[in-house]
Amino acid sequence: MACSIVQFCSFQDLQAARDFLFPQLREETPSGAVRRDPSKSNWEDDGWGAWEETEPQEPEEEGNTCKTQKTSWLQDCVLSLSPTNDLMVIAREQKAVFLVPKWKHSDKGKEEMQFAVGWSGSLSIEEGECVTSALCIPLASQKRSSTGRPDWTCIVVGFTSGYVRFYTESGVLLLAQLLNEDPVLQLKCRTYEIPRHPGVTEQNEELSILYPAAIVTIDGFSLFQSLRACRNQVAKAAASGNENIQPPPLAYKKWGLQDIDTIIDHASIGIMTLSPFDQMKTASNIGGYNAAIKNSPPAMSQYITVGSNPFTGFFYALEGSTQPLLSHVALAVASKLTSALFNAASGWLGWKSKHEEEAVQKQKPKVEPATPLAVRFGLPDSRRHGESICLSPCNTLAAVTDDFGRVILLDVARGIAIRMWKGYRDAQTGWIQIVEDLHERVPEKVDFSPFGSPQGPSRVAQFLVIYAPRRGILEVWSTQQGPRVGAFNVGKHCSDKKSERAKDMHLVKKLGALLKAKSPSLDLVETEIKELILDIKYPATKKQALESILASERLPFSCLRNITQTLMDTLKNQELECVDEGLLQFCANKLKLLHLYESVSQLNSTDFHSESPFSDNDLAVLLRLDEKELLKLQALLEKYKQENSRTAVRFSDDKDGVLPVKTFLEYLEYEKDAINIKKTSEEEYVALGSFFFWKCLCGESSTEDMCHTLESAGLSPQLLLSLLLSVWLSKEKDILDKPQSVCCLHTTLYLLSKMKVAIEEAWDSQSVSPWWQQMRTACIQSEHNGAALLSAHVGHAVAAQLSSSLTEKKFSQTVPGTDSEALTDSWEALSLDTEYWKLLLKQLEDCLLLQTLLHSKVNARTSKVSSLQAEPLPKLSVKKLLEGGKGGIADSVAKWVFKQDFSPEVLKLANKEGDAENPYEPKEGVNRGLLEVSEVEMDLGAIPDLLHLAYKQFPCSLELDVLHAHCCWEYVVQWNKDPEEARFFVRSIEHLKHILNAHVQNGIALMMWNTFLVKRFSAATYLMDKVGKAPKDRLCRRDVGMSDTAVTSFLGCCWDLLQTLLEADVSRDEMQAPVLDTEDAWLAVEGPVSIVELALEQKHIHYPLVEHHSVLCSILYAVMRFTLKTVKPLSLFDSKGKNAFFKDLTSIQLLPSGEMDPNFISVRQQFLLKVVSAAVQARHAATQDKDSSEEAPTTPFGKDQDWPVLALDMAHHLQVSEDVVRRHYVGELYNYGADHLGEEAILQVQDREVLASQLLMLIGQRLAHAVLRTQTREGLELLARLPPTLCTWLKAMNPQELQNTEVPIATTAKLVNKVIELLPENHGQYSLALHLTEAVEAISIPPL
Repeated sequence: MACSIVQFCSFQDLQAARDFLFPQLREETPSGAVRRDPSKSNWEDDGWGAWEETEPQEPEEEGNTCKTQKTSWLQDCVLSLSPTNDLMVIAREQKAVFLVPKWKHSDKGKEEMQFAVGWSGSLSIEEGECVTSALCIPLASQKRSSTGRPDWTCIVVGFTSGYVRFYTESGVLLLAQLLNEDPVLQLKCRTYEIPRHPGVTEQNEELSILYPAAIVTIDGFSLFQSLRACRNQVAKAAASGNENIQPPPLAYKKWGLQDIDTIIDHASIGIMTLSPFDQMKTASNIGGYNAAIKNSPPAMSQYITVGSNPFTGFFYALEGSTQPLLSHVALAVASKLTSALFNAASGWLGWKSKHEEEAVQKQKPKVEPATPLAVRFGLPDSRRHGESICLSPCNTLAAVTDDFGRVILLDVARGIAIRMWKGYRDAQTGWIQIVEDLHERVPEKVDFSPFGSPQGPSRVAQFLVIYAPRRGILEVWSTQQGPRVGAFNVGKHCSDKKSERAKDMHLVKKLGALLKAKSPSLDLVETEIKELILDIKYPATKKQALESILASERLPFSCLRNITQTLMDTLKNQELECVDEGLLQFCANKLKLLHLYESVSQLNSTDFHSESPFSDNDLAVLLRLDEKELLKLQALLEKYKQENSRTAVRFSDDKDGVLPVKTFLEYLEYEKDAINIKKTSEEEYVALGSFFFWKCLCGESSTEDMCHTLESAGLSPQLLLSLLLSVWLSKEKDILDKPQSVCCLHTTLYLLSKMKVAIEEAWDSQSVSPWWQQMRTACIQSEHNGAALLSAHVGHAVAAQLSSSLTEKKFSQTVPGTDSEALTDSWEALSLDTEYWKLLLKQLEDCLLLQTLLHSKVNARTSKVSSLQAEPLPKLSVKKLLEGGKGGIADSVAKWVFKQDFSPEVLKLANKEGDAENPYEPKEGVNRGLLEVSEVEMDLGAIPDLLHLAYKQFPCSLELDVLHAHCCWEYVVQWNKDPEEARFFVRSIEHLKHILNAHVQNGIALMMWNTFLVKRFSAATYLMDKVGKAPKDRLCRRDVGMSDTAVTSFLGCCWDLLQTLLEADVSRDEMQAPVLDTEDAWLAVEGPVSIVELALEQKHIHYPLVEHHSVLCSILYAVMRFTLKTVKPLSLFDSKGKNAFFKDLTSIQLLPSGEMDPNFISVRQQFLLKVVSAAVQARHAATQDKDSSEEAPTTPFGKDQDWPVLALDMAHHLQVSEDVVRRHYVGELYNYGADHLGEEAILQVQDREVLASQLLMLIGQRLAHAVLRTQTREGLELLARLPPTLCTWLKAMNPQELQNTEVPIATTAKLVNKVIELLPENHGQYSLALHLTEAVEAISIPPL
């Protein structure tokens, strides 16, 4: 939203108006002087200039009053401007000046509207009365041909005598009325406006007159008729002098305001109607509980006053409660009284004969008494005094000012203050109403309305204008709670304090438009810009204009230089007293920067090529490396470049080493003969460095000339070194492709180091040089490790070269004839900086290798990639590794392992050379992934080799147990972010199992349990116990935070973790805790404690408590795995067992001991038999389907558990007979037709007689199914051949209980023989088994 102040008119004869109103201020013309023509005076010269913001000089004591009055004479006048801006009244005491606009030529030759004196004279009639208020009311024409402009303007003037008189623009008195004998305080008028919405009360026009204790309102229509008649009377009387036509009645109402101390200002709101609720509320407040309420709310006229006690008063006058009063003249006309009475009253209207004038003036007209009107309510604030009130155009809001310097916004309808502004002493307020332009509205579907256009009614926005004279600011605020949308500096008395400043701002705007415009001729633009900037008077504005010119993107360098030079020459040619030092210095500084830009650009554009080719031998000599060290460096950089090129995408630069002059000037500033860089971003810093040094580093520009130019311009060596390193480190890819750039860097760095104040002359080799420390710091902080390593080698070589020359110089002075080379070697070895360089080179080499590893990728990924794995890894720097703590290196590798998601076996195979020396043997489960590794080994690319190099480079930080521990923790952290990714938890457990040292394994597992698992584990337990079965997906997500499938995998991993924890507790007594060492180059690491250190600090677990939790986890896992029903896991434990759950695993808890209640054992046994049945069903039921795969026992997240073994383990801990579980398992295997597995499982059963009896029943079901399933002839014959007892027994069998009925009869025959082996001969069912043998043989023999 934008707003501006637009001048529509100026004042011409202001001094003439002052001389008429203030004769004592009239300037006397000295003898011999020529008095200035009043018509030539304007507001820029004298009259308005008296309001300037600048403080006047201290005047002499004589004439102080006169001078003060000269500067503030307008403040003592009564002013009124017509709403149509075509008439202005300035009145003082008895005199007035009417100003009207006229088109005239200004001093610049342009036509403009100027206010000129149209009439001046005296307004008072009675002796001693003075003007107190004035109001200009434009009256519309009633002619059909009217253009909408007012026909004429009536000037209403209030006097101290109480009279209100009406005049024409030419000062002719039309009408005079004495409505009250107190002085008139204020005149206000409200005009008619078409209601914007249906239901809004139509407001009539009226003129309101405020007296100290009364308000008089004159109906607008009545006033209009009277004024028109009086104007016609005056015109006819002027023509003939005889006609005497009386005006129509003048209707008015007079209210005596009560219960208020003083009134300063008022606002007539108009007629309003209360809502039914407000009507009942008001009636209750006034009349109490028994107040009577009319059926329809009455119409009321609302008035608001400001003053004191109350600060703001609200008055309501019921319509129809009193009849309008008629003026005495109107009564005389209406009653047709005698002409004598009329002649007496005519004096009040202003037309009278000369011989009656004195008598009429002496006779006072009768003043009608006021109707009492009590204040309904107000804003009581005894200390606050209101000064003015201004009503909004929509009659809903009002702005009130007070003596505390506040502006308060009132809600007129509710009578409350809704906003307050502070710091506006002596403020004046006004309103602006903006109507929406329907053509700019976005088309939208609305219903057609009779109150607006087809697009809907125009919306209206209200803005409050506040003028603060003491601050000289005019503000525009959006109501009701909107922001400030505009502010203007207008001087302390509402005048623009300096026309020159306004002219300067105009020139600045013109300059801005010129800079934005496209022009074919740059020479013309340059000339016009020079004229504009030289025309600007104020130095600050001139500086602002020059800044905008230098910031332009359209102007070429030559234009900028010429314009700045022209301004500089102009300032130098002026007198020293008139030149602003700040502006002169600003121009000089900008010229220096422009000359520097020109010099650098010329050096970069000059054709320059290095003399000789660059070989590896030259590079080795330059960096002071032997052949082996150079080959190692090149191989390391080559691997880094290859892996880095796979991960990074490089966008081609537009133009390296090219910088626009606008950008150059924005980056640099001159201070005290030195150039500094402003606070810029890293990209901007690199761009500036590229402009200075990139061509030099590429061998395309003279390094010596560039360094000399930059040094001469005032750039410090430290700043140049920072710029050089920024561009070198940021353009790593280009540098690695250009080995000759190392030589260029060496030359540039050597030249910078030889500059003055680069390296202090008093520097001792046994102290750290700030110059080289600055370079090392940049390399340490850089994430571009390849470029940083090269720059460190160059820095080390240059430092050694300078140190050698310095040493040679010192010793040649002290010991003449000494061998300089031997001395140089000894001094280099003793230099402290050299040791720091060697340490840095080792750290950068390590960091580079580690970054190369982290850039490597698996060539082919078979599994899906999670969004967590797709997140890019942060780049490494020496600083990050030093601040990452002892586990920072392993942690960064663990993040990379998680991103690649390969098997833990890959980490082990890469370290296979070191495994032979490892005293610890791998545990069970470690070899489980060996087969998987062989499948993806071909897709690993260079990863195994890089891992092996990393292990050699970091033998302590990347020790295998440390790396597995960090990988385990990284996977579980990522799983916790997205529990649906159950494979992350599975992989975490795999890494946990690969940790060989039991101390570390125990600590990591315990930390995982306490940090991530126990809360979800307890939530799953309580949920399953509540629902009594495997919960549905919705309940799992609500309580546990993951799906039902993920919960199953989660419980399986928890069981693995608890088992690992138990095994580690047993093994930790057999081995020592590891000693965590750090490589020599990284002894200075600081930061958080590593995961392994935290793991070693963990306490010993309480083995029975972990075992107790493991049993519960097995139960939960079985319920979820096989979707068991009618199982409440916690019901399988007594109170002691329940209370011990979810406690700290290192604490000693009271666990169940001794014999368990048989009821508990019975419930547990039923549960275990369910688990065994479900496990056998899950494994063998699918084999009955011919299309099913053989991998049924697998789960979505890996191989399934051996549930029969797990059930036996649970039986052992739950005090359930293991033999019962084994027998049930054998029976289920035969039930599903897995006879070959059943024969193996029989060997584990102890009570074989009971098992044989159970298997007899299964044989009977199979035979019954084979014989009785079809009522065929063969079947009946077979049944007839069997013994009667066997037939009866077979008929009692229920073949439907069999899960697999397709078992061959030969397999059943084997089972019968097995049962006979198991049964002793004296067993009661032994004979039955023999009969079954015969029956099987009979069935197996086909009929003839």
